[in-house]
Amino acid sequence: MQQDFATISEFVDILQRLPASDAGACAAARERDGQLTKPPGSLGRLEDLAAWYCGWRGDPKPRIERPQVIVFAGNHGVTAQGVSAFPPEVTVQMVANFQAGGAAVNQLAETVGATMDVHALALETPTEDFTQGPAMDEAELVEALYVGWQAVDSKADLLVVGEMGIGNTTSASAISLALFGGTAGDWTGRGTGMEGDALTHKAQVVAQAVEVNKQCKTNGLEILRCLGGRELAAMAGAMVRARMLRIPLILDGFICTSAAACLERAQPGALDHAVAGHVSAEVAHPKLLKEMNKNPILSLGMRLGEGTGGVLAMAILKAAMACHSGMATFAEAGVSDG
Repeated sequence: MQQDFATISEFVDILQRLPASDAGACAAARERDGQLTKPPGSLGRLEDLAAWYCGWRGDPKPRIERPQVIVFAGNHGVTAQGVSAFPPEVTVQMVANFQAGGAAVNQLAETVGATMDVHALALETPTEDFTQGPAMDEAELVEALYVGWQAVDSKADLLVVGEMGIGNTTSASAISLALFGGTAGDWTGRGTGMEGDALTHKAQVVAQAVEVNKQCKTNGLEILRCLGGRELAAMAGAMVRARMLRIPLILDGFICTSAAACLERAQPGALDHAVAGHVSAEVAHPKLLKEMNKNPILSLGMRLGEGTGGVLAMAILKAAMACHSGMATFAEAGVSDG
């Protein structure tokens, strides 16, 4: 099986040969759940999450011991269109903050016991303004996908990928419009704080971007190339690498989910190893999750990005696995199961 890639065609080959969940491990996990010292179904969705996790790990009684968080950063040429309340320099400044341990995601990663890595992708060279043509050429897309691919720790047992990039909600909105149709307004939200006329302008930019790049609409990876950014492509590369390594994935917010949606369009089922960590306050995220058939674990009104919502959901999944693998069975506890 292809384990590496240097071209888009080789990446597509990998997408067509993704490993499946281990049905035997999943069934064994369900059987174990039925023997634990609790009424059937009493832990609700935690039971389903546990069985899902066991299937991907190929183990009916695993623990989560090496969770990984990766934040990718990129700059977008479309910021020249005035779609963000912050300048592109903030991306560089926030990368330094991540590296110094000062961002929200650093605190949350520490709270859930996850390692955290940060990868900045050519911040000094923004992608092209995709209202004028494709954001990236094929070589740039492959390079960004490969950064994500290489960033995944092969020993990790749970992954969250996050992002930082001024202008990237515009990219996510354009991707969503290209993938699922509707109007630009359906998919365009406040991002870093755009309101009123500025928000209307942002929606117009999204519509123009999709119209200019309309040739890409039938191909998920082309949509990612034409309307994405380096950090979105890197997230996609990491998602696929996680699948190859059977590492369960927790999706973060709107931007992360838009990158995932490109993969799902390119290869249906490519995100079966992923759950939605949360639904964000970004207006289009609930609609995008519905299109992806992903039921979010948390709903806390967050819209920060960085992977923060996904990292919070790591705590829920860790709790699910602690109960599943740590609880006694009726026989072990000497409790009558009726």
